[in-house]
Amino acid sequence: MLIKEISLPKKVIDFYLGSGIEQLYPPQGDAIGKGLLEGKNIVAAIPTASGKTLIAELAMLNSITKGGKALYIVPLRALASEKMDRFLKFRQIGIKTGISTGDFESRDEWLGSNDIIVATSEKTDSLLRNETSWMQDITVIVVDEVHLLDSANRGPTLEVTMAKLRKLNPKAQIIALSATVGNAQEIADWLKGGLVLSEWRPTELLEGVYYADTINFEGSQKPINNMSSDSGINIVMGTLEEGGQCLVFENSRKNCVGFAKKLNRYAEKVLSKQERSALGKIVDAIMDASETEASKVLAQCVRNGVAFHHAGLSSAHRRLVEEGFRENAIKVICSTPTLAAGLNLPARRVVIRSYKRYDSNFGMQPIPVLEYKQMAGRAGRPHLDPYGESVLIARSYEEMEALFENYVNAKAEDIWSKLGTENALRTHVLSTVVNGFASSEEGLMEFMGATFFAHQQDARDLRELVGQSISFLLEHCMLQDEGRLKATKLGKLVSMLYVDPLSAVTILEGLERADRLTDLTLMHLICSTPDMKQLYMRSSDYTMINEFAMAHKEEFTRMPSPFKAIEYEWFLGEIKTALMMIKWIDEIPMDEITTQFNIGEGDIHVFADMAQWLMHATARLAETMGYRGAEKAYELEKRIQYGANAQLLELVSIRDVGRVRARKLYAAGITSVEALKNAGVERIAKLIGPKIAEKIMNNIEGSRSAREKMGTGNEETVYMPMERQQMTFSDFEE
Repeated sequence: MLIKEISLPKKVIDFYLGSGIEQLYPPQGDAIGKGLLEGKNIVAAIPTASGKTLIAELAMLNSITKGGKALYIVPLRALASEKMDRFLKFRQIGIKTGISTGDFESRDEWLGSNDIIVATSEKTDSLLRNETSWMQDITVIVVDEVHLLDSANRGPTLEVTMAKLRKLNPKAQIIALSATVGNAQEIADWLKGGLVLSEWRPTELLEGVYYADTINFEGSQKPINNMSSDSGINIVMGTLEEGGQCLVFENSRKNCVGFAKKLNRYAEKVLSKQERSALGKIVDAIMDASETEASKVLAQCVRNGVAFHHAGLSSAHRRLVEEGFRENAIKVICSTPTLAAGLNLPARRVVIRSYKRYDSNFGMQPIPVLEYKQMAGRAGRPHLDPYGESVLIARSYEEMEALFENYVNAKAEDIWSKLGTENALRTHVLSTVVNGFASSEEGLMEFMGATFFAHQQDARDLRELVGQSISFLLEHCMLQDEGRLKATKLGKLVSMLYVDPLSAVTILEGLERADRLTDLTLMHLICSTPDMKQLYMRSSDYTMINEFAMAHKEEFTRMPSPFKAIEYEWFLGEIKTALMMIKWIDEIPMDEITTQFNIGEGDIHVFADMAQWLMHATARLAETMGYRGAEKAYELEKRIQYGANAQLLELVSIRDVGRVRARKLYAAGITSVEALKNAGVERIAKLIGPKIAEKIMNNIEGSRSAREKMGTGNEETVYMPMERQQMTFSDFEE
């Protein structure tokens, strides 16, 4: 089907023609045939790079040009930014796009003037809880990566959010985008929509298994030159010598970095002088973003055209690696599987070095077929590569046969709702009552009847769990039963703060028990909530953490008996996490923290994001319920945000200053924004370098101009920090 044949306004047709898109891919044409432009719900389960986003765009633009508004829901903040960049191109046809991924207590009413709003599923749920008015105006709801309904972490929130949106906007069109899954028809039936199911790809994908110096495909073979004892290096170098790029998936961060370092001395041989120059600029940007040991290792790899990518890297480093790869400067990325979960980074060849992953309960276990298909689907850059190749590695002929049977020729698994646990339901039962979607147990059961869980199984299986959740919320005064269920002041606050009700109970009971409130008391309190992820306890940690616990036992609001082994071990994990955060706000160097706790710079920021959110919740709960500690918690919230002592808070609030530069400035007697402004660029340059000094002074001037235009003297408005990163719990990988 040709673009010009679609019944859309001329400006939309002209936009696509001007972008070089003249013809639809077969799955896109199939979607139109099934009512995409007639407002019908569509589930598109098609391979990576087969045009899922364009299907969503056509539905959104069709509705917007008739006066509608679209909501585009994604699982990851990085993916939200990528989609935002894409949709901003619609400005030339008068379509406005906004993004909402920040503060969970914000309504973001200002976004209502946009035609397309991009948000994570957690933020969408938060906007519903905070009763954001423009949510009722949504006419198209796009759910990207809908197969994540199967995720224990994200699935329940996505599922309940979709059920709420369908109830709030019963006439809204739903477009659900997915990788190919075993039960795509079941999802389509749940959403009462048409199914677009296809294996078509714009670039042919060859799936094979490497064994005995050869990549074996169905019906063909490709010999690989043997230049190393490492099969992975031989496969990658074969790609680079053909002029292609390569993605290598490893099962751990350690293996990821190790393989990138091994590739270094081989990859550098295929780089031209021009390519080295482009890589040099990326290396400089990596070192400007951070001066940790990990950045030096990354910079050295990138200098030779190789990079690694995992959640332990800072967001700035991950972004530089992604951009460098898209620009074809970086030739190889060695990544953990998170890269396959949505980001648009295709390559000529994908190498899956291990199809097993460590499970704490069962040891090394094979990955699901769906995960393999997602990684393999990254192979083949549309319009750039003549084909794409995905390669598994076998060590024996028998293993090669098993890999063909269990992965290459296997179908992806069915996905299943993960809503059926009390932990998952507790928070959603509260928010459902708070927002008026239900006011009784029967009403809650009726609401749950619209979930994917109820579509797959009998909704009555949830009754006991719903009853337990109601009892918990009544017991802890978040709901009251006056013939109908009604949220209390505390219940409304807990729902708005987007915390698990059990976290709120833990915080309030801790504040009540505490004899005194130190930094450690409050930090451990938030680290003992179910919303806070814990650092793993290594065998070498127990003695040190236990000694620290005994030395500071008066600062904890609870301390289980060491004889209760499981409970005490969990308690030590909480302390280890709290201790890491204390070192962060006490300005301990990043390298020292990453080494002591065996984590990456990116992990520290993920933990800090979670801790900042929970410390804000602690302050609000204490303030609203009349407990002491609110003022101290608010200060700690700011210190966690910047990783700094209280005395640096004014300086670190300026964009690009950061904790390390702020300390240098403070030590030189420059202790405030006013003092920094008066010091001048030359003096600042001597302390922190000329380029960054000029940048910071420009930021101050730019912020002052913005304040004057707004006609306000509010300093908090002027030196607004960079938007807090969205918390993504599964981003933390061991």
